[in-house]
Amino acid sequence: MPEKTIAVVGAGLVGCLAALAFSKKGFKVRVYEARPDIRSPEQQEQSQFRSINLAVSSRGIVSLEQVDPEMAKRVLKDVIPMYGRMVHDMEGNQSSQNYGLYGEAINSIDRAELNRTMLDELEKSDNIELFFEHKLQFADLKKPSLTFSHGDKQVPVDDIDVVIGADGAFSKVRAQLQRIVRMDYSQQYIDHLYLELKVPAGENGTFLLDPNHLHIWPRHEFMLIALANGDGSFTSTLFAPQRIFEQLDSDDRIMEFFRTNFSDAVKVMGEKSILECFHNNPRGSLVSIKCNPYHYSDKVLIIGDAAHSMVPFYGQGMNCGFEDVRVLMSVLEATQYDFGAAFAKYTETRHQDLKAIIDLAMDNYVEMRHSVTSYTYLMRKKIDGLLSRVLKDAWLPLYTMVSFRPDIPYSSAIRRERQQKQIINGVLETVLRTVGTGVIFGAVYLGYLVKRRS
Repeated sequence: MPEKTIAVVGAGLVGCLAALAFSKKGFKVRVYEARPDIRSPEQQEQSQFRSINLAVSSRGIVSLEQVDPEMAKRVLKDVIPMYGRMVHDMEGNQSSQNYGLYGEAINSIDRAELNRTMLDELEKSDNIELFFEHKLQFADLKKPSLTFSHGDKQVPVDDIDVVIGADGAFSKVRAQLQRIVRMDYSQQYIDHLYLELKVPAGENGTFLLDPNHLHIWPRHEFMLIALANGDGSFTSTLFAPQRIFEQLDSDDRIMEFFRTNFSDAVKVMGEKSILECFHNNPRGSLVSIKCNPYHYSDKVLIIGDAAHSMVPFYGQGMNCGFEDVRVLMSVLEATQYDFGAAFAKYTETRHQDLKAIIDLAMDNYVEMRHSVTSYTYLMRKKIDGLLSRVLKDAWLPLYTMVSFRPDIPYSSAIRRERQQKQIINGVLETVLRTVGTGVIFGAVYLGYLVKRRS
C-alpha cells in the first residue's frame, strides 16, 4: 500500500464516502469544503427550507456497506422504505404501482440529515481532517497542488499526492482538469424548473399520506411529487416548464393552478403553506453534464456530480455517485493501488455506464409526468412482471436492473431492456398481424355468406 495523502474537494455525500473509503484503507485524507459546516445551528436553520429528499436504492446501499457495514447501518437508520409509486389522478383517486417484483423498496431520506450524519462519521476517523469554508481558487493538478481562499487568506496546499474532485455539478476541480486534458464536455439544461413544497405532519406526527410510497401527480407537461420524512411530514416538489412558473404571478393564480391540477394535494398541504413556499423558496434549475476523461495521470480524478450531473428523475444521482466510490476502490485494489493504472481503468470502464444513466434519467421524466397513466405503459409493466416471474434472471424489468441489481452495470441494463423491448414489440406485431388477418378473412367469408343468401 503506497503512502499517499488524498485531498478530497467537496464534503457532500459522495466526497464524504470517498474520504471514508480511503481512510479505511489507511490513507491520510484531507477534505476541503467551500460551504460552512452544515451541522452548525445557523446552517441547519437554513437547510430546513430546502430539504430535498433522496431515494436510496441498492446501488447506494451496497456501496456504503462495502466501505463499512456498521457505518452504513448508522447513516441509513432513519430511511423510510417506499415500495412503489402512488399515482394521484385529477379527481384525487390513487393507484399504486410497485417498484419491485418481490416487495423490493427504495428508501426516502433527508439529504441534509444524511450529509450531517456522514460528516459525523468522518470526524470519528483519525485519518481524516476536515476544512470548511475553503473555496478552491486554483489548482496545479500536474504536481498536484491546490490553493484555497479561507476568509481573506490564501491557503496553499502542496503536500498532497492525489486530488479527488467531488465538488458538484459546477466543479472547480473539473474546470482545472480541463486545462490539462482534452476533455469532451457537454452541458444541457432542460426547460423545467423545480420548487420545494411541504406536506406537514398530522396530529401527533402522523402521516397525511401513505409514507411507504413515492407520491406522484403526473399531469403530462408537469408533475408534483412527495416523499415522506421521519417526522410525519413530506417533502414535495413541483416540476414544471419555466413559462408555467412565470404565469403563476399572483396568489389567486397560484391557488387556481393547484386547485385545478392537484386538488387532493391542496387539502393536505394547506393554502398558506403553498403560498409561503412560492414566495420564499427559490426555483431550481435542472442540468445534465457529461464529460470524458475523468482523470489525469495518477494525480486527479473527478467523481459524483463533478463527473456526471443528471436530472433527478430516476433517483440515481446519489446512488450513482456512491457507486463511483465502490468502482474506484475496486479498480484500485485490482491494480494493487497503482493510481495511474486505476484511474485510467476507471475512466475506460465507467464512461459508458455514466452516459447511460444520464440519458435514462432524462428519459424517465417523460415516464413520470406522462407515461405512468397510459394503457401501453401499464400493459408493458404487467408483461415485464409476468415474464420475469417465469424466466427469472433471464428477463428483468429495466427498473429492477437499475434500482435493485447493482451487479448489472447501467449500460448493460439498457442494452438488455432494448433487446427485451424488441422481443415484446415483435410478439405484439405478430399477434396483431394474426388477429388482423383473421378479422379480414372473417369479414370476407361473412360477406360471401351474405351474398349467397341474397
